[in-house]
Amino acid sequence: MRRILTVALTAASAAVMLLAGAAPAAAAHHLTDGASVNLIAQHSRKCADVITGSTANGAEIGQYDCNAGLNQLWRIRDLGNGYVQLAARHSDKCLDVDGASSANGAKVIQWTCGNGTNQQWKIENAGTGVTRLVARHSGKCLEVPSASTANGARLQQRDCGTGANQQWSLNTVSNPAIPGLFADPNIVRFGDTYYLYATTDGFAGWSGTQFRAFSSKDLVTWTDHGVILDVAADISWADNSAWAPGIAEKNGKYYFYFSAGKASGDTRKHLGVAVADSPTGPFRDALGKPLVPAGAYGGQMIDPAVLTDTDGRSYLYWGQGSSHQVPLNADMTSFNAAQVRTYQPANYNEGSFVVKRGATYYFMWSENDTRSEDYRVAYATGSSPTGPWSARAGVILQKDLSQGIKGTGHHSVVQAPGTDQWYIAYHRFAIPNGDGTHRETMIDRMYFNADGTIRPVVPTIVGVDPI
Repeated sequence: MRRILTVALTAASAAVMLLAGAAPAAAAHHLTDGASVNLIAQHSRKCADVITGSTANGAEIGQYDCNAGLNQLWRIRDLGNGYVQLAARHSDKCLDVDGASSANGAKVIQWTCGNGTNQQWKIENAGTGVTRLVARHSGKCLEVPSASTANGARLQQRDCGTGANQQWSLNTVSNPAIPGLFADPNIVRFGDTYYLYATTDGFAGWSGTQFRAFSSKDLVTWTDHGVILDVAADISWADNSAWAPGIAEKNGKYYFYFSAGKASGDTRKHLGVAVADSPTGPFRDALGKPLVPAGAYGGQMIDPAVLTDTDGRSYLYWGQGSSHQVPLNADMTSFNAAQVRTYQPANYNEGSFVVKRGATYYFMWSENDTRSEDYRVAYATGSSPTGPWSARAGVILQKDLSQGIKGTGHHSVVQAPGTDQWYIAYHRFAIPNGDGTHRETMIDRMYFNADGTIRPVVPTIVGVDPI
């Protein structure tokens, strides 16, 4: 089921400011920037739609019954000056008043995003939960002409008034779960709150240095807690390649496992562990050296994940090329090397993750290269946290080209307490023009069949309902 939520509910403080009539965008909360929204006309409850899903400059904008189409989804680009651009997700082109006309009735189109004020829109309060969209160059409002309720009615600009055909709900969808470029998400629940940690993406060679933390009560509304660890500033043995974190709690301390390396010299990756008194940090290096140095085991020392079993014992998983698995000692910062097991299922690449359901352990991993649109998730099962594991049981998450979804992988899974509801966080190529270093973090439902097998996940554009 598709769930639509207003910006006021999902984009936190900046969105509240937008709908309250304060400065419209201006980055009081960066989650507004990059959020994806439907523009819903109040009089007709239809969505602003790039007609026929065209990607051409000059394609007209009309209203149409709301659906899951990317040509009805608009990414907010906060210009920091009280105005935003609205870029269609299918084409990455901006909502534009044709020819920068200041005339009433001038048509509204999509055009390659630029610096023109005819692509800049002020979001003004028009009443509870609704807004007007005012073109900067003309001071006129986006409207459905003659208050038409017909599909295909073309949008235009006109002197601002009080009509519901000039009033719009800016309704967010929850995929990507956190706006911006993030990959390799680790989702976990501490207490009554969900937390999400990820690789900060968008850097050539995955060379980012910072980790951020996000929290949510419902898996839809996320709060950004800022940088919790910067390997360039906080880690003596690394200055680059902050990748793929995992986290666990023990006795009121939070242990943050991560991959990192050097930008020059010996650029091999190591596995580190940092500690904090809060799941939102700040974190400090727990050892002053890698927990698992490069070369200690086969493959790369990357992609840590932690399972804390029902008996309270925690297990660490990591590795590219092979998966290494070991019980952690009670201090959470060491392990007995003699207990390390190495496992390499068919098609294994990276991104190990393990959950327990009933008496069964599910070992999951990512296949193919993260730069490939065929990046995907498969799994096996076992009766203990370190196996032995069954043969590969099948693929549970992969691309869906009908929705423009590519490169789905490096996931994590969380269970809603007291239920058999499971959620999978993963990344995909950013839509429409992403690649293996420009990825977005998603959340969708994951279901088990009656026989305990995992049902293939349906990746979505719209995400999950709040829980």
